[in-house]
Amino acid sequence: MTDQPLQKLYVKLRSNQRLNVFVMLTRLLVGFAFIPSGLKKVLAQRFTQISTDHPIGYFFEALYQTGNYWVFLGFAQLVTAFLLMTQRFATLGAVLFFCITINIWMITLALHFQGTWVITSLMMMAAVMLLLWDLRKLKMLVAPDNFDYRHPAEVYPTYNKYWSIAGLFIFVASLGILLMP
Repeated sequence: MTDQPLQKLYVKLRSNQRLNVFVMLTRLLVGFAFIPSGLKKVLAQRFTQISTDHPIGYFFEALYQTGNYWVFLGFAQLVTAFLLMTQRFATLGAVLFFCITINIWMITLALHFQGTWVITSLMMMAAVMLLLWDLRKLKMLVAPDNFDYRHPAEVYPTYNKYWSIAGLFIFVASLGILLMP
């Protein structure tokens, strides 16, 4: 990396062990947040009991009535949660998390959810933070065609097998607990 001020700041932040732990915990938290709602959809269950007389209830009922699309949305949320929680594939998970979350965020704003927009706004901030955290991995997606990727000289602390095992355990345990009768 060159000696530009933003790149120096990025290297400093990425090299901070505490921030690395914070990011790994954030991945676990936002991944975990997708499990209950994703599982309900995969099991073809309604997400809410709000009456269809209300625009929010009508919207969710319309999504539910699509059938396979409803299940697909749940599957996408579960895959995203899994990728985030593995830490190894967290960058791909962050990209998917951003795409799904921006849709959820726009829905809460468009349908004037009371209070929910605060939660979805925080989820959007987490999504942006996770993308910025992995910026060096993502920059090749927007670089010119002649982009030549070289491994940076900086060595950032990253996940280890214990974080991956913990994430997989949380993912599987969450599914198990939520599937219990």
